[in-house]
Amino acid sequence: MFNYKHKRIIILFISCLFVTLLAGCFGPSPEEKIYTTLEEVVKLEGDFEKQQAPLLELEKKESEIYNQIIDLGMDEFNKVVELSKEAVTLVEDRESKIDSEYESIMASKKEFESIDEQIEQIEDKDLLEKANQLKKTMDERYSAYEELYKLYKSSITLDKELYTMLQKEDLSIEDLEAQTAKINETYQKVMEKNESFNKFTEQYNQEKMDFYKAAELNVKETDE
Repeated sequence: MFNYKHKRIIILFISCLFVTLLAGCFGPSPEEKIYTTLEEVVKLEGDFEKQQAPLLELEKKESEIYNQIIDLGMDEFNKVVELSKEAVTLVEDRESKIDSEYESIMASKKEFESIDEQIEQIEDKDLLEKANQLKKTMDERYSAYEELYKLYKSSITLDKELYTMLQKEDLSIEDLEAQTAKINETYQKVMEKNESFNKFTEQYNQEKMDFYKAAELNVKETDE
């Protein structure tokens, strides 16, 4: 006689198998997984966005102090020293914020790397092409940012050196001009690289929305 207990075990096994198959058939598609990853990337870059306005404000204040120092000249050395020390504090604040910004971008980069496996699962040829292009653009964006970060850190080092020099009463005009020239050259490179980074960011955002639309994910552009 067929054992009822064994029959029950077989039914349970078949039920579990059926549920597993359903999960495989109706689970998130590769496109949906990519969407989840890309939106997580947006969240991880939140701290990056928060640093932008404070950084600009610090740069503005520092520029104002520098102009005050130049207007004073070395005839009012004590005031120059006071302002130079204040400027160093602002530079250090900028450095702290740019480091926080960097950590935010690197966290998003780590998360973004997980889409490699998800892209490999895309079967539609056109979607696969869009996903690969999107990844290429984002990789270029991260590379541009890392170069931008290095240049910005170099400019911070040069700024600190400048304000330290300004606290020396025997500072020569030649040394001051040479340091200023190095700073200007570095900041020119910073602006150029920042422009490149912004270009890749804009391109990536457009390609991301194009991918969402092609995958019929019904995502509004305001969700970026």
